[in-house]
Amino acid sequence: MNALPSPTQTGGSTLWEEMRARGVSRRDFLSFCAWMGALMGLESSGAAQIAKALETKRRLPIVWLHFQECTCCSESFIRSSHPIVADILLDRVSLDYTETLQAAAGFQAEECMQRTMKESYGKYLLMVEGSVPLGTDGAYCCIGGRSAHEILKEAAAGAMAVVAWGNCASAGCVQAARPNPTEATPIHKLVAGKPVINVQGCPPIAEVMAGVVVHLLAFDRIPQLDSLGRPKAFYSRRVHDTCYRRPNYDAGLFVESFDDDNARKGYCLYKMGCKGPTTYNSCGVIRWNNGVSYPIQSGHGCLGCSEAGFWDAGSFYNRLASFPGFGIEMTADKIGLAVGAAAVAGVAVHAVMTNIRKHGDIGEHPGEAPDDVDPTNTPKP
Repeated sequence: MNALPSPTQTGGSTLWEEMRARGVSRRDFLSFCAWMGALMGLESSGAAQIAKALETKRRLPIVWLHFQECTCCSESFIRSSHPIVADILLDRVSLDYTETLQAAAGFQAEECMQRTMKESYGKYLLMVEGSVPLGTDGAYCCIGGRSAHEILKEAAAGAMAVVAWGNCASAGCVQAARPNPTEATPIHKLVAGKPVINVQGCPPIAEVMAGVVVHLLAFDRIPQLDSLGRPKAFYSRRVHDTCYRRPNYDAGLFVESFDDDNARKGYCLYKMGCKGPTTYNSCGVIRWNNGVSYPIQSGHGCLGCSEAGFWDAGSFYNRLASFPGFGIEMTADKIGLAVGAAAVAGVAVHAVMTNIRKHGDIGEHPGEAPDDVDPTNTPKP
């Protein structure tokens, strides 16, 4: 994991002091630290480190850019079910610049961004929402007369790390789908020499976004990433592996139509095109809306939105052509018959071997190998 420069510690309150001023009790604060530590897969000492960091550290300068996107990542973040995430972590972590949430506009807004990049050079976080179009010299996405690519290069130059929010910034999303008329390009392909964290999803789960920010605040380093640059704490397991419908998959119980009895019974959505078996995300663990639900629980298969190129992976409603596992094309009855047949075969083999031993054809004494076979099971010539 890459260590990051210590962030600028400007004057003002610490994050804990801000929380306390807003009525957050000590108990709720420690509960939040433990909850966030659990989400990130940390042991109990990790929760203590989070608490210490939020108690002692002040503002972390952040520049949040918006390019080709629908703003769903920002919408997800500000609608976190946890008030500390929604009202304090986002608000008080110090968003020096974000077109969506800032009060300033025009010249004043641009002045804020330029001041942050100058005064906190090398010590601010750059967060990007949306892909960058390279076609027609970047004319498809301009802000203040400047192309998205030009703005990104300037902002990334002085950033200590870059966070790419959502599938648009991480992989291009729908803008980059074939034939990709704007030449939409993900951030990691345009930024060099800086650590880039891809927080995948369309949008990512709010608590996952908060977990990334808290990790950067608490440990002054980026989290451990997978081969696609995603935090392993949230993207190390397939949606399929944590799905509550998984037992139905293993038993060969599938929804055949969205309005059939199997759908009402909550059977597996694999045959309806669910991409859970090939999608890495924590939807089934953290879920959405205060942990109430996620797409599969609502009756719709996973679209695979945390994977690159999911828009070009074929119909959302065509099942995967082939996926190794138990029970894909089998009914529970067929599985039962197969298991039963295997058991009968095992009993038969055991009976034959027992009968042979009784006749002394295998080893005359317990543990003694036959004359024509050595202990390593290599036949003699």
